Amino acid sequence: MINGIINVYKEAGFTSHDVVAKMRGICGQKKIGHTGTLDPEAEGVLPVCLGSATKLCDMLTDRDKEYVAELLLGVETDTQDMTGRILSEHPVTVSEEELRRTAASFLGKYEQIPPMYSALKVNGKKLYELARAGKEVERRARPVMIYELEILECRLPAAVFRVVCSKGTYIRTLCADMGAKLGCGGAMRSLKRTRVGEFRLENAFFLDALQQLKEEGRLSEAVLPVDRVFENCPALHVCEEAVKRLENGNVISAQQTKEREVYDSGAWVRMYGPDHSFAGIYAYESESECYKPVKMFLPL
Repeated sequence: MINGIINVYKEAGFTSHDVVAKMRGICGQKKIGHTGTLDPEAEGVLPVCLGSATKLCDMLTDRDKEYVAELLLGVETDTQDMTGRILSEHPVTVSEEELRRTAASFLGKYEQIPPMYSALKVNGKKLYELARAGKEVERRARPVMIYELEILECRLPAAVFRVVCSKGTYIRTLCADMGAKLGCGGAMRSLKRTRVGEFRLENAFFLDALQQLKEEGRLSEAVLPVDRVFENCPALHVCEEAVKRLENGNVISAQQTKEREVYDSGAWVRMYGPDHSFAGIYAYESESECYKPVKMFLPL
C-alpha cells in the first residue's frame, strides 16, 4: 500500500474521477482520493492522496488555490464558460483600464452565487443534473475570498488573468460576474489551476509520466510523504515508553516526548515515533497539559 500524495497534472478532457480511476490502475490500489474537482475542460494541479493520506483530502480542499484563466467579454452562456449554450452576445466597448479597475473591485470577500452547472447538491440532487434536465433552482450566495487578481494579458474582448482565491470559488462565475459588472457579459474560455496550497504546477506529473515511472519501478519518486503538508508545524518524537499510546491514538504528555516542548494551547505539532516515522497531527491542550490527536496518519 502506497501512503502519500502525488501531485498530478490533470489534462483537459479528463474528469477528476477519470484521474482517480487511472491512478488506481497505476498504483495498484483502491484507496485513492482527490482534493477538489476540476471541470473536464480545465487542466492543472490535482493532488491525489493515497492510502492513509486520503485523510488529507478534506484538509487540502480547504487550501487556497491559484488559477490562470481566460475571460471572453461580450458573451453569456448557460454554463458560464464556452462549453455551454450561448444565451446572449453584446458589443464590447470597455477599455483596458475599465477592465483592470473592475477586476480589482473583486479583491477581498464577495458574495458569489454558485452556477447551476456545478456539483453542489440541492435537496439531494446535484445542480448540474437539474440543469441538464432544464431546471433552474434558487441558489444562495456564498462568501468567497479573492486574495489576488491581476490581468496578465489584455487583448479585448479577451483577457488572461491570474487569481488566488479561497475554497469554493468558481472561476467561471467570477468571469460571468466581471462581465456583468462591465455591462457586456462574460464567460470563461480556458482555465488552468497552477497551485493548490503548496502543490505547484511546475512539480506536477502527467499521467503518462507516472505510468512510465511505474514501469521503471520508480513510482516512489513521485510520492510525497504526508508530513510534507505540515512542514510549518513543529515536530515532536515520543519516547519508547509512549509508542503504544501513539499507535492507539491516545493523548501524549510533553514529558512523553524526547523534546519535552510545550506550545501554545491549540497549536498543532507533527508527532513521530522514536524511529522518526510520522504518526499524526496533535494539538496541545493547556487544560490537560497534553497533546491530543487531531488526525492520525499511521500507515495502512
